[in-house]
Amino acid sequence: MKRAFLFILCFLSLALGAEAQNRAEVLRNKIIKGDTTSVIVVAHRGDWRYAPENSLQAIEHSIKVGVDVVELDLQLTKDSVLIIMHDGKLDRTTSGKGLVKDHTLAEIKQFRLKNGCGIRAVGQVPTLEEALLLAKGKVLINLDKADRYFDLLMPVLEKTGTASQIIMKGQKPAKEVLKLYGKYLDKVIYMPVVNLDKPDAKQKMEDYMKQLKPVAYELCYPSDDMIAFPLQIKKDLKGKALIWYNTLWDTLCGGHDDDKSLEDCDASFGFLIDTLGARIIQTDRAEHLLKYLRSRGLHE
Repeated sequence: MKRAFLFILCFLSLALGAEAQNRAEVLRNKIIKGDTTSVIVVAHRGDWRYAPENSLQAIEHSIKVGVDVVELDLQLTKDSVLIIMHDGKLDRTTSGKGLVKDHTLAEIKQFRLKNGCGIRAVGQVPTLEEALLLAKGKVLINLDKADRYFDLLMPVLEKTGTASQIIMKGQKPAKEVLKLYGKYLDKVIYMPVVNLDKPDAKQKMEDYMKQLKPVAYELCYPSDDMIAFPLQIKKDLKGKALIWYNTLWDTLCGGHDDDKSLEDCDASFGFLIDTLGARIIQTDRAEHLLKYLRSRGLHE
């Protein structure tokens, strides 16, 4: 009897572990299939309000609270190692000084990370490989500034078995994306970024829809004075692709940003969801957004 009980416990443990490991795959499929029944939450720079930005601690916290995508930034060291860091300089986010490209990984690992107040904190700058292994199977990763390093990046993704967890984005024209990155587009999710206030925005959208057929678009617009265009795109993309908005600051989302959410979530997050069709939102207040979405039945 005792042996049977232990066997059941072991089986349940393995089953639960497999389920946890498959979460990233489930999330990827939601994006690819254009699932609009819930809203995907993206933590900007790995949730920098809780832990140093782009740190392993920030990734761990995002996973723990139920974030779906962690946005991270890439830089390249002097000895050609991809690390997780937003700036090209070390000064703001670490105890070091100077350009990333002028330092080896070993040198950078000697520095301490700084928190959002600029105070030295626990932890070192992670490599891309370290971040991917921590996130493997648990959460999707949006790699910003990654299109500069596609050829260096792919071997790391293949080594860690995490290519299917990656979302990349960029503003290059559709033809250029196909020429430069075409051989990778069946492995990672590539998402165009379109600034709707730019003169070429309409043409870019048409080219992306015809040539790339992406599963998601990141849209930016500065104010509701031009709301007609975002509303039209919502109609154009219905059933074809998901819409991503950033609420990091006001001019990315027509003023419906994180700060407005502190006064009225319906006027910020709710507006983007209900009026403009957003089903992916990148925020600097991930737990605040999660609480709102859960109250509406739009997130687990």
